[in-house]
Amino acid sequence: MFTGIVQETGKIEAIKSLNGGGQETIISCSFADTCHIDESIAVNGACHTVTHFDENTFTVQSVEETLRKTSMGELKEGDFVNLERSMTLQTGIEGHMVQGHVDITGTIITMEKEETGWLIGIEFPEEFQNLIVGRGSITVEGISLTIAREEANTFVVAIIPYTWDHTNLQYKKIGDKVNLEFDVIGKYVVKYLASIGRDSL
Repeated sequence: MFTGIVQETGKIEAIKSLNGGGQETIISCSFADTCHIDESIAVNGACHTVTHFDENTFTVQSVEETLRKTSMGELKEGDFVNLERSMTLQTGIEGHMVQGHVDITGTIITMEKEETGWLIGIEFPEEFQNLIVGRGSITVEGISLTIAREEANTFVVAIIPYTWDHTNLQYKKIGDKVNLEFDVIGKYVVKYLASIGRDSL
């Protein structure tokens, strides 16, 4: 479980293909030497398990399903990724409850600089439209954000300067894919209401 509060950006040092179509990714960051095997770390919002670590880097593996559902397969050496270690009982939920289970990727379609921040517009598959709620929470690249505006299969998030400076959003451009995780409570509510509708027919 995570909160969507990015702890730091790590750098992709190496990417290796695994037999069968998976991917191994080596990431450098400041806390690598305090990792442990089997630790859960969200990489751009996608929960991964640490398989190896040393003083400067940790390693995670992505199976085919992860590569299909996330943008992990599009990463390149030198790219920066948002990192969050899993929450503990002593951790305050400063964002919102995030599972690290990416639902789908969206596409950045607009990036507008305002006087004090940025507005980023993201397009996503239409079948997920009922999971978007204005002023509700969404996780974009592992960042807990509030939906500022919604329309059909697009939404806009407002990025404050601190978030811009301390996440990988500053490196993004129009057309880039971003990992999206919809609010888990909203997903359960939608599924429950849908089941009631089917049972009552």
